[in-house]
Amino acid sequence: MTALARRISRPIQWRGMIADIVLAGLLLGPLAAPFLQAWGLLVPRTVSGIIYTMGMFVCPQPAQGLALYDGQSMAICMRCYGTVLGLLLTRLRYTADAGAGRGWLPRYGLRALPIFAALIFTYAAEFAGQAGGLWSFNNLMVTAAGLITGAGLGLMFHPIIQGQSTATGARACADGRL
Repeated sequence: MTALARRISRPIQWRGMIADIVLAGLLLGPLAAPFLQAWGLLVPRTVSGIIYTMGMFVCPQPAQGLALYDGQSMAICMRCYGTVLGLLLTRLRYTADAGAGRGWLPRYGLRALPIFAALIFTYAAEFAGQAGGLWSFNNLMVTAAGLITGAGLGLMFHPIIQGQSTATGARACADGRL
């Protein structure tokens, strides 16, 4: 009975729950848009239109989206979707170790900024190389660049969003749990 009482009395982590809902929307929205568009009914097509409009605002190349169904493509390109997949992978890693592992960037303070910058600018460097004519659009290459950027964002921000303090990670290191 005490385990149940402890679970009930535990406060809900609203920030983390909202972040997980947003991440689920970012993962499922671009995939659902082509199917909703092909459905033909007014409400699904309207939702699809909203998803495609949002994709045009956040993605530099939404026309390069992967074709999924009936000639309709995803609402964003694979570079952007790779970023979301990187966020998902780091969220799953956070679920496994609760931010106590060595790879989480906030625990290193300002020393982590160069690593963070290198990870997140992979997206921009790849896009600049493509825009500059050094290489053409390649789904595998842009997905990898997005994945690296998403991992960098996740390694920096998941502990912060989920409410993990840097002191907890430092204590885990001192206790020898890492």
